[in-house]
Amino acid sequence: MTGGALCLEVPADSAGARLDHFLTQRMADRTRSAITRLIRHGRVTVDGTTASKPGIPLKPGARIQVEVPEPPTAAAVPQSIPLEVVHEDDHLVVVNKPAGLVVHPGHGHPDGTLVNALLGLGVRLAAAGGAQRPGIVHRLDRGTSGLLVAAKTDLAFHGLSRAFAAREVRKIYLALVWGRPRPSEGTVERHIGRSRADPLKMAVDGTRGRRRAALSHYRTLAEFPGFALLEVRPLTGRTHQIRVHLQSMHHPVVGDDRYGGRAWCGVQERARRDALRAFQRLALHAAELSFDHPVSGGSVSFRAPLPPEFEALLSVLRG
Repeated sequence: MTGGALCLEVPADSAGARLDHFLTQRMADRTRSAITRLIRHGRVTVDGTTASKPGIPLKPGARIQVEVPEPPTAAAVPQSIPLEVVHEDDHLVVVNKPAGLVVHPGHGHPDGTLVNALLGLGVRLAAAGGAQRPGIVHRLDRGTSGLLVAAKTDLAFHGLSRAFAAREVRKIYLALVWGRPRPSEGTVERHIGRSRADPLKMAVDGTRGRRRAALSHYRTLAEFPGFALLEVRPLTGRTHQIRVHLQSMHHPVVGDDRYGGRAWCGVQERARRDALRAFQRLALHAAELSFDHPVSGGSVSFRAPLPPEFEALLSVLRG
C-alpha cells in the first residue's frame, strides 16, 4: 500500500473488535506492530478523533481514517547467499530454507535474509509484500528449516494470501521432541496469545490481549529412549504454534531454548548428550507443502528431506 489516506467504515459484524485487529485484517501489507505504531504516532482517527490506543473497541458505522506514510525507500538488496530452489514458475518460487536463515529484513536483521538470497539469484518478487518483504506470504522461524513459497507477481501474492487465510494450504512438519507423547496421535486445540511474563513469547494460557484459536494434529513416526519423532500438521497458522502446542503437552521441540527444549545436560549417555549439545537449531522441519496454484488453479505439492544435521542427530538417538 502506498502513502495517502485510507478511509474505512466499521461493518456491523466487526462491532466490538479492537482497532488494531480490525486494521490488521484490512491492511494485509502491514504487520500488526506496524499498525500499532501508526496508532501511537497519531496517524489514525475514529469518527474524527485521534485514536488514543490500539485496543479501543469499535462501534458499528464508525469511520476510520488512516494516514498511511510513504513506504520506506530502502528496498531489500540482492545478496549472494546459498539457497535451494525446489520449484519456480512465472508466478511463484518454492525454496528449501536452511535453519538459521531469517525470512525477510527487519529489526535486528537488515540483510542476509531469504529475501536477499532470492533477489541475489535474480528472482523478481511481488511488490505487494512491501519493500522489505516482497513476495512473502508466510514465514518460518529462523531456527526452522524446510519449504516456503514466495510470490513473484502481485496476482500470486494475493491468491496465496487468501489461501493461507482460508486454511487451504496443507503443511506438514517433522518435529523431534523430548519424551514420548501419549496418546501417540492426537489433536491439540488450545488458544494462543502473547505471554504475560514475556511479550516476546507466546503461550496457551496466562496470556495478555487477544488469544486466537489454534489447532494442530500430531502423529508419532518413531520413538527412541526419551524422544519421539512426530509428524505435525498445523491447521491454523499462529506465531510459534507448533512449538507452543508441543510445549503445552510437556514435549518441547529439541533445541528450542525459548520453549524449554534445550535440556541436553540431563542426558546421561555421553554420545547422545554431546550430539544434543552440538545441535544448534530447532529440531523442526517443514517437510511438505501443498496448495492450489494461485494462477493456474492446479494442485501442486512439494517435499523436502530432512537436513543432514537433523538426520545425524536422529542416527545418534537411534543408536
